Amino acid sequence: MTPGTNVPSARPADEDPRRSGTRRTRLARFPVALPARAGLGLVLLAVPLLLALGGPWFAGEPGPRAASFTLGGGHWLGTDVTGADVWRQVLLGGRSVVLIALAATALTYLVAVPTGLTAALTRRSWLEELLMRPLDIVLAVPSLLLLLLVAALFAPGAAGLALIVAGIAVPDTTRMVRAAATAVAARPAVEALRMQGESRLRIALGHVGRAIGRTLAADAGVRLTGALYLVATAAFLGVGVTPGAPDWAVMVDRNRTGLAVQPWAVTVPALLVVALSMGANLLFDAVLAHRRKPHDRARRTD
Repeated sequence: MTPGTNVPSARPADEDPRRSGTRRTRLARFPVALPARAGLGLVLLAVPLLLALGGPWFAGEPGPRAASFTLGGGHWLGTDVTGADVWRQVLLGGRSVVLIALAATALTYLVAVPTGLTAALTRRSWLEELLMRPLDIVLAVPSLLLLLLVAALFAPGAAGLALIVAGIAVPDTTRMVRAAATAVAARPAVEALRMQGESRLRIALGHVGRAIGRTLAADAGVRLTGALYLVATAAFLGVGVTPGAPDWAVMVDRNRTGLAVQPWAVTVPALLVVALSMGANLLFDAVLAHRRKPHDRARRTD
């Protein structure tokens, strides 16, 4: 062999060519699949959010009433059962559904996370029983029945409906947080922190809370979907909404009789609610997959 000739580097003897190729193929799939899922989730989430939050600013003044369930005549999506413009009703009807569902989901975690962490980290059994047993009683009552019972007693508005929906979701979310935090609290690292004299607040927020962050993120999409279901059902039944006010769920109920004649009055608000739920879940799944990717790469390398 003459000097200066390039010698190809030899493959390590213990490396399987098929395994190396499979590893490269699997790693190559992540950068393509992940942005596609996240992008789809963002689009599905952004469309109903933009219509719900910014729609009332562009709705304009109501025009003259037309015939019920007609298409054309200057109405992009036709008219509804009352002869009102469906597109204007869509622009005005999303804010209540979206804001109540988001507020209820946020309130759920504001109550469930500290309660679940306290129940998981306390060494006083009476305190754990005091926190969890009343929630078990509420959890035994069907959510829709509980919603109707409380609504019949207090006749809530939008804020009251958010509180009711959050109260219904708190027991199940608290049990989920407690179960996840109990598994983390049993680790030797938490016992070491206790022996070092770390405060319970620092252990709960600095270690246990961070360790269950991925579990909470995965659960958030499910909780938002459940909140949307309860809020839409309540509006469908006339709970928490002003009679005659534009609302996506009310539009589905009010215009279902004309579905075969004028489908846009039903399908557009229904698809917006579905898109909001699917977009939130896809986005949370994409975030979790992105955070899990470095761990998967390290495991495959090992």
